[in-house]
Amino acid sequence: MRRFFSKLFLLGAVAFAAVTLPAHAGTPVRVGYIPVLGSSALFVVDGEGWAKEAGLDLQLVRFTSGPQAIQALVSGRIDAYVAGVLPLLQARAHGSDVKVVTAASVEELEVVTRGALAAELPKGQEGGFSADAVKGFFADYKKTQSHLPRLAAQPAGSVPDSLLRYWLQKKVGLAAVADSVSIVGVDIDAAQQAFLAGAVDAAVLREPALTVVRARVPEARTLATGHDLLPDQPGSVLAIVKPEAPEHQAWAKPLAGLFVRATTLLANHPDEAAPFVTKALGGGILNEDVMKKALERSASRFVSDPTRIVEGVKQLQDFEVEQGLLRKAQPVDDLFDLDLWRQLKQ
Repeated sequence: MRRFFSKLFLLGAVAFAAVTLPAHAGTPVRVGYIPVLGSSALFVVDGEGWAKEAGLDLQLVRFTSGPQAIQALVSGRIDAYVAGVLPLLQARAHGSDVKVVTAASVEELEVVTRGALAAELPKGQEGGFSADAVKGFFADYKKTQSHLPRLAAQPAGSVPDSLLRYWLQKKVGLAAVADSVSIVGVDIDAAQQAFLAGAVDAAVLREPALTVVRARVPEARTLATGHDLLPDQPGSVLAIVKPEAPEHQAWAKPLAGLFVRATTLLANHPDEAAPFVTKALGGGILNEDVMKKALERSASRFVSDPTRIVEGVKQLQDFEVEQGLLRKAQPVDDLFDLDLWRQLKQ
């Protein structure tokens, strides 16, 4: 009798599970991302429930730096990547067949100043300074403060560090950067905190950090806009490992299509995206009003067209090879799956 009731209970449990569990759990897709505003399209796709509606089970994996995400990508621990584009060249150099299928943002990074360095900038102008003017700001600061201005960026090899050095050398024309400024390499959050604490004179930041520091440091000034650093500066992208592989074709195009849809929403109606981005990036510290301001200021920078960033990627890669950060240049055109992009536009 006991065995009879045990079997009856087991059959009932199986029947209950069959009724309560969804018929299709969705195709699992592991997406690695960096927690920055450029990743917002991913948060919208997930938060709006579009992925589930499309039969995708997005498993979001957070990383604090590009190199961490690249290690996971190369080792096969993630299927897709939403972060800066330059580290993907290193992944391909290590044999990973990863392709950029859509852009996410451009001109994310800016150089913002405070204190004595900000005081050197003429009033009423934010960015757009000539090379001679920037050299003069640094020289005058050194003369009055008796030390070099300190600029915070992420560690050597990161996109913020490479972009800062590219601007200083190629745009400003500093032959010896170390003679004019001192660059401090720290992680994303530490750069913001160092700037807020006054431990550095300038920092390479992006939204929402820019909105936060402008609110807390009223004298903060923009030394170089994203456009100053590099027109159509490559920002975050959606990249997929082996997008043409049979096992990935079932989800690669749908995911890319949803990503484009979310990027369009961010560009046209950033306020609608704010709740999802706040949940992903706020960490209980940033409220939705701050995030709305950050998204509104960034709306024009949310773009999907990957062809806009190809030339910038080539320029920055050549610079990293010149600096010894990359052993050799990789074929940049091979990094982009423009065929899939054209299909999405149809």
